[in-house]
Amino acid sequence: MSELLLSIEDVRVEFSTPGGTVRAVDGVSLVVNRGETVAVVGESGCGKTTLARAVLGLQPLAHGRIVLDGDEVQGTNKRMAEKVGMVWQDPYASLNPRWRVGKAVLEPLALSGKAARPPTEIFEEVGLDPKFVTRFPHQLSGGQRQRVAIGRALSLKPPLVICDEPTAALDLSIRAQILNLLKDIQRVNHCAFLYISHDLTTVRFLADRVAVMYLGRIVEEGPTEQIFSDPRHPYTKALLDSAPTLEKLLQLPDQLPGEIPDPRTRFTGCRFASRCPNVQDICLQQDPPRTVEGERAFYSHYPEHKDAA
Repeated sequence: MSELLLSIEDVRVEFSTPGGTVRAVDGVSLVVNRGETVAVVGESGCGKTTLARAVLGLQPLAHGRIVLDGDEVQGTNKRMAEKVGMVWQDPYASLNPRWRVGKAVLEPLALSGKAARPPTEIFEEVGLDPKFVTRFPHQLSGGQRQRVAIGRALSLKPPLVICDEPTAALDLSIRAQILNLLKDIQRVNHCAFLYISHDLTTVRFLADRVAVMYLGRIVEEGPTEQIFSDPRHPYTKALLDSAPTLEKLLQLPDQLPGEIPDPRTRFTGCRFASRCPNVQDICLQQDPPRTVEGERAFYSHYPEHKDAA
C-alpha cells in the first residue's frame, strides 16, 4: 500500500467580491502520508481553513486537483465520509443543540449506511464517561464537547482527520488533554492528521511536518524541528518570533514593517515584499523560486540564516 494518502496539487480557490477576485488559496501543493501529522500554520486569513474545506469537498476549486486515498475529491459523498473526518474549532457550534450527543457521534455511520456502533464504545475511545450519551451539548463542558466532536470524526475510522484549530476555544489544561488524546488516537488507529492552527506551541508538540502559509500560498515547508529551530523564510521567522515563550516573558516582539497587501492584488513579485526586512529590488519584480534543502523547501530571494552562535 502506498504511503501517500493526500495529494494537493497546485490548488487555487477563488471568491468573487465587489472589488475583485480574492484568491484565498493560490497554487498550493502539499502531501500528507499515512499515519503522519502535517500542520498548516499562518495568520488569520491566510487560507488555512479554505484549504481544509477544499480537501473536504465543501469548496470548489478554480484550478488544480486534490486526491485522497486514490480518489479525486469532487464534492462530498458517502465515500468521502469514510475517508476523512473533521474536527471544527468551536465544538458547540459544530454540534446540533437539539440532539443528544450520543446521536451526534453516530451521524456519520447513519449517513454512510454502515452498521451502527454503540455510542458508549465511541465515548470510551475518546475518554468520555458513557453515561454522557444521553446529554445535550449545553450540558457538557468545552473539553467534553470537543471529545464528542473528535468521536464523531473518528466513528468511521477514516484514514485522514482534519483538525481546524481544535484547541483554540479551550483552557490550557484541557488543551493539553485534547492534544494527548489526538496522539493516542493516532497511535491506535494509525490515521493521519491535517492540523490547522496558529498556536505554534501545539504545532510543535503534535506535528511531524509544518507548512507555513501567507496570503494563500505556502512559503516554507519541512520537518517540524527544522522549521522551529532554523526558519529560512523571513515570514516564518517573524511568525516564530511572535510566539510567547518563557525566555521572552514581558517582551513584545518587533513589529514587521509595512502592511498586509490587498488580497485582490495580482502580485508580480514576492507577496511578502511589503513587510519583509530583507526586501530588495528583485523581490518587487520576480516571484521567488522554490528552493529545496534536504527535506525542507521555501520560497525566498533572501532567506534567513541561523546565527553562527
